[in-house]
Amino acid sequence: MLLPAAGSGERLGKGPKAFLRLGGKTLLERALEAFAWADEIRVALPPGHTLQDEVNVTYRSGGASRQESVYLLLQEARGELVLVHDVARPFVVPEAVERLLEAAQKTGAATLAATLADTLVQNWRGRYGGVLPREDYQLVQTPQGFRRELLLAAHRQALASGVSATDDAQIVMRLGHAVALVPGDRRMFKITYPEDLEIAEGLAKSWKS
Repeated sequence: MLLPAAGSGERLGKGPKAFLRLGGKTLLERALEAFAWADEIRVALPPGHTLQDEVNVTYRSGGASRQESVYLLLQEARGELVLVHDVARPFVVPEAVERLLEAAQKTGAATLAATLADTLVQNWRGRYGGVLPREDYQLVQTPQGFRRELLLAAHRQALASGVSATDDAQIVMRLGHAVALVPGDRRMFKITYPEDLEIAEGLAKSWKS
């Protein structure tokens, strides 16, 4: 289990997201609880932050980008299969993770993804543009699951080519390997902007981890 948690949280404006408190727990604590079943959990922390290693949790300083942090964690990981999860998604639905694990074990590469509920249009210089068929698009979520050696090879190729990506599925696809889309859960949204935090605070009151 890899948790790239080194982001500064600049868009949210409340410091590193890993230490943002939600319902009495930090986002990092919520992620650690959600994946406590994992044999090993490797966490990339923001620069200047340190935490004491635990029985199955190892901490290290992260990189300048999410991609770099994942690559650093990946080089130290063990096991045939790895999951990568963003701590900015504090609500982890076990059933969705089970679906992901099953798909990743079968295909070698899989990601959770949620359907779109809103109309999707192009922005034409601030005006309502062409309508895109929403059934053809999905919102990518984490965790994502990969065979460790496959993901490592993809990261090495991306590094050598100077390619940057916002998630690991993109660089695995560049390697020529298909990534399975697995039904996610709309509650597993990412906290990025202040209004996301307001929604999360409401959900946290009734969430059972």
